[in-house]
Amino acid sequence: MSRSIPKYYIYAIKSLSRNYIYVGLTNNLNRRISDHNKGYNKTTKPYAPFKLIYTEEFKTRVEARIKEKYLKSGVGKEFLKSIE
Repeated sequence: MSRSIPKYYIYAIKSLSRNYIYVGLTNNLNRRISDHNKGYNKTTKPYAPFKLIYTEEFKTRVEARIKEKYLKSGVGKEFLKSIE
């Protein structure tokens, strides 16, 4: 029996009602996006609903965290704005 390797996802969501992009890290992308759209996250609740504009999969949380930090930087934010 093979054990599944945990995966980590970096994602960016854009508010459909306001000029706002949120970047996050999760191991369950579908649940996390759903939670944002249901208003379960205090930070993003005022900006819901959202559309997913970017996602990337990583094998380790450390790798994912490095990319998350990049996307939250000035250069990373500019990249996200260019693909929205």
